[in-house]
Amino acid sequence: ADFVLVWETVPWELSGQQDSRENGDIQERSATIHRTWRKKFLDELHTAGIRMEKHMTRVEKKVVHYLLLSAPWSVLCYYAEELQLRVPLQALPRQTSNWSASVLRQLGIPNLMAQEVPNLPLDYYTCPFKANKLRWFLGSDEQDTFFSTTQRHQILYKILATTQYGHSRDQEVGVDRLLSENVFTAAFPLHEARPCRPPGPYKLRPEELAAGSLSPRQVLFQYWASWWKWSKYQPLDHIRKYFGEKVAFYFAWLGFYTGWLLPAAVVGMVVFITGIFLMFSDVPSQEVCGSEEKYWMCPLCKTCPYWQLSKICSTFMTGRLFDHGGTIFFSIFMSLWAVLFLEFWKRTNASLAHHWDCSEFEDIEEQPRPQFTAVAPMTIINPITGAEEPYFPKRRRTHRILAGSMVIIMMIAMVMMFLVSIILYRAVVAILLSSSGYFWFVASASRIASITGSVVNLIFILILSKIYISLAHFLTKWEMHRTQTKYEDAFTFKVFIFQFVTFYSSPVYIAFFKGKFVGYPGNYRSFLGVRNEECSPGGCLIELAQELLVIMVGKQIINNVQELAIPKLKCWWHKHKLLSGKKPGKEGESVLVEQAPWMMDHQLLVFEGLFDEYLEMVLQFGFITIFVAACPLAPLFALLNNWVEIRLDAHKFICDYRRPVAERAQGIGIWFSILEAITHLAVISNAFLIAFTSDFLPRMYYGYVHDSSLRGYVNFTLAYAPWDFVLQSNTTCRYRAFRDRDGNLTLTYWQLLAIRLGFVIVFEHVVFFTGRVITWLVPDIPESVEVKVKRERYLAKEALAENKV
Repeated sequence: ADFVLVWETVPWELSGQQDSRENGDIQERSATIHRTWRKKFLDELHTAGIRMEKHMTRVEKKVVHYLLLSAPWSVLCYYAEELQLRVPLQALPRQTSNWSASVLRQLGIPNLMAQEVPNLPLDYYTCPFKANKLRWFLGSDEQDTFFSTTQRHQILYKILATTQYGHSRDQEVGVDRLLSENVFTAAFPLHEARPCRPPGPYKLRPEELAAGSLSPRQVLFQYWASWWKWSKYQPLDHIRKYFGEKVAFYFAWLGFYTGWLLPAAVVGMVVFITGIFLMFSDVPSQEVCGSEEKYWMCPLCKTCPYWQLSKICSTFMTGRLFDHGGTIFFSIFMSLWAVLFLEFWKRTNASLAHHWDCSEFEDIEEQPRPQFTAVAPMTIINPITGAEEPYFPKRRRTHRILAGSMVIIMMIAMVMMFLVSIILYRAVVAILLSSSGYFWFVASASRIASITGSVVNLIFILILSKIYISLAHFLTKWEMHRTQTKYEDAFTFKVFIFQFVTFYSSPVYIAFFKGKFVGYPGNYRSFLGVRNEECSPGGCLIELAQELLVIMVGKQIINNVQELAIPKLKCWWHKHKLLSGKKPGKEGESVLVEQAPWMMDHQLLVFEGLFDEYLEMVLQFGFITIFVAACPLAPLFALLNNWVEIRLDAHKFICDYRRPVAERAQGIGIWFSILEAITHLAVISNAFLIAFTSDFLPRMYYGYVHDSSLRGYVNFTLAYAPWDFVLQSNTTCRYRAFRDRDGNLTLTYWQLLAIRLGFVIVFEHVVFFTGRVITWLVPDIPESVEVKVKRERYLAKEALAENKV
């Protein structure tokens, strides 16, 4: 059997025991409709020639039905031709694809990352299947093994997804709709496994390991999902053979990205260590720490006291860890690192796409989505393949996309409004608590406001993201995209924009807005009647660094614990529900049923796609590039996280998830365009961070104009409170700004502003130009792959010419 359909029914003797008469009638009507649909659907499958084998098991108050499906040879051949599945023509010599392996070999260094994985899949010249050319294909005389397991799954899923069970105008088509209506409770391909023994289908006994007769799933468990293999290459060809190209591309990209994080983490560490040495020899830090009662600072809020600058000695010194000349170098380094990373991923992607026979998948081979085929209003001749296929007018789709975009803009505006209200909430709560009179509240007013604000923010984001994701699903279906790739790209783009706004809003506010529009003593600016927030006494850059450390360390640890614990708990609960009320049949029979592979697979979790996996990594890529000027340690934490992430994800795919239907893909889809956009955004962000948030340029200016040793720099950055304010409060105080005693901006401010804007323009132009040069110098497709492609085209022409003769 290749595919399993599962549904549940209530036995006749229990169906009468309902809570109420009315409720019972509704349930009975629903069950009747479900029975009718299911019978029609299974009859259609039977007509299509699908072989079926039925098993049942009794669980407490219901019967679980398992229907095992397999397709005979004639059906496989018909659909293989329709789906243009690629089959082997000729075996090829095996090639290694790891660039690091070839570099180490040339340098004569032993490769500790290499590992010998058994049953390595062979490499073939392939072409789309044609039934009348069957004898030309390799292994065509062995009907049982000619089509791979994943290809048989694809064929069966195509049949299940396009089989009609009601009216097509009501979209009563396909297994996905039946699953959403609860007519079936599950539909999944079977995991490959040796006959199941108590340790489980993927875990090994020593004698099996020695015998070398491992199933593909056991090979992956042993050589990929094992924690002891954290430093080894991933067996990508095995992953592709078992899960399909789409999953294999995700793991190829994740492994490639993790490898590239290594140099970034090393350079970040060096910059951070440099910061530690600079911190102790920094003149302004010594001035602040030794000022004692020299600088009395103006209150940070209406009810706050005056404070001494020397009190922030430790915070000020910590700020120097991240705010020095090395940060500029590291920002430029990370911007160019991101460009190089994407350029070399393009090359790796092209090599893998050719190696896995999917380099022309999106343009020529990809079929329309079954859901699109079922409801498209008309057909048209495809200009590339010449075949007739379903069509949805472009103009109508464009109108729908525009309408959907308006809804999305409204949702994002709603998020922005909420984020502004959180900022106001923090300010109002801080004022209320500090004027409450209770000592404990007054002492920690801002901390309480900040923590409660974060909790409210988190709850709101979780609720809103649930609503938004279901809305994005609905809009993307309504837009009627022809292929699965286009459908997923549209959905990904919608959800990513929302997640980007919610995740990055807080760091962006701290980096670019907080403390920038404050005013001055006696003339503070307010928003909706609340005084604008100021940076903490140590400056905004140290706040941003704290925020990033919380995200890069805290959030990643929580995510990994969730990824480890939640699937295990869900699996346990699912298993508990299925097995708790199981009634044994004859003696020994229940053991047989309990160990049936379809039952064991049914206890696993549904695979819900790669979106969440990609999203987590791409958001992380954003944090280590967009805000890298504030935290040079971010790439190190990302690297440590990803080493764990690869094995966690591998373990989930092998042990916790039902086997997904293998899907083909040409790369990582729209995620590549998103990564490119983040890379461009990072250059602009880092330029503004260094120019406007860090102290680097004012220090350079002071060193050049006044004193290169930076003595007196602290006094230079502090202005005196205006006369009006001093007369009101009878106290002179200082605040950070370049203003005179009347509160007007000084010439120094305008000179510094010109320097800052000049720096932004020069920084951007230098980095973008260097990035362009790199892009121009590194070809997108490696020369070796281009030669192989030309060779294959030549062989294909030769074969055609021979056929004609």
